[in-house]
Amino acid sequence: MSSTQEFEQVDISSFLDQTSDESDMHDSNGAFTDRQNGLINQLLDYTKEHDKEHYETFVNRIMDLNSIDFSVSKFPSLLERSELSGGTRTRTTLIESLIKHQDAGDRTLRLPSKAVLGKSLLIAKAHTLSNFAKYAGHLGKDYEKLSKAFDTETILSMFSLLAEDVYLNLISDTSQPMEFRREWALSLLLLWEHWNDETSETVAPILQSVWTARRKLAPAFGTMMGTSELLLISMQMDDQWISFIKKKMGDDGVSQAMEEFLFGISTEQIRTLRQILKTQGIPAIGRDEVSKFLGEHVKADAGLDYRDFYSMYTIRRDNARSRARLHLEGPHKTLEDYFIQFVTAENKEKQNNDTFAKPW
Repeated sequence: MSSTQEFEQVDISSFLDQTSDESDMHDSNGAFTDRQNGLINQLLDYTKEHDKEHYETFVNRIMDLNSIDFSVSKFPSLLERSELSGGTRTRTTLIESLIKHQDAGDRTLRLPSKAVLGKSLLIAKAHTLSNFAKYAGHLGKDYEKLSKAFDTETILSMFSLLAEDVYLNLISDTSQPMEFRREWALSLLLLWEHWNDETSETVAPILQSVWTARRKLAPAFGTMMGTSELLLISMQMDDQWISFIKKKMGDDGVSQAMEEFLFGISTEQIRTLRQILKTQGIPAIGRDEVSKFLGEHVKADAGLDYRDFYSMYTIRRDNARSRARLHLEGPHKTLEDYFIQFVTAENKEKQNNDTFAKPW
């Protein structure tokens, strides 16, 4: 199609391409939420008027994602009773299956098809929203707010992806109360059904702020304690994060997971670097010197890109799982695991207090 072709004003809802029969089978928003659709409409308004080539590209991408969303929606709901070839599946049987199967290896083949397909759609959405953010970012000051809004939606999508990992890890933790494990399993089913999680919406802004603050600070790679950095970060956070720091930083696993998050290297590398600096009598070094002293390339620093955040998380996640499996010293969970575990316990305590509170 020629970039000079005229376009009619088209609302995002027009791209859903559904019949009346199909409309009852999936969310009328298509692949995107109401909030995301509102942002997309603003971008389409601009490109329709000023950049018809990108307008066409964006429209095609949106239609493709909505088509994938419709295909995913045709799979049986994970929250309702379904008669499958392997027998009857209910929400309860799925939750018990998640708790029962604790294989040490990759669990992909044990996951419901709808979860796997939805995850792929979420990743495609995150990439698309990120592209929209970059495009809007080049349109000048009038569109800075729109670009930042797309960035926020991209990060929330990434945190939904991260939340899946956290839930799977916490569900497999037999040291946790069964009540919590079932709650995390239900949260995981809700996440797979909609790929939009309340916990990740609550936790995401906090961890994103910590991540952003972490990059602006200069950790003292000498004491490797990060105390001053942690205090500076905490001053910028909300009450929930401050409560987490006060109540949990005394736990070795939590404090070590925090060090990994702050310094961007593993507990083992932190231990080695601390010993090297102590032996050589060096008080502190910068992030750019870490690789030289360790004698190996490490990415102690990372940008604000959502892919950097997730990549660094997966390294910490894999290291933690390996330690747990091999019974090695060091954190057996990531900072994200510990934080969401803390938030769940706090919320449960609040619910119990509200339930048993007696009126005056």
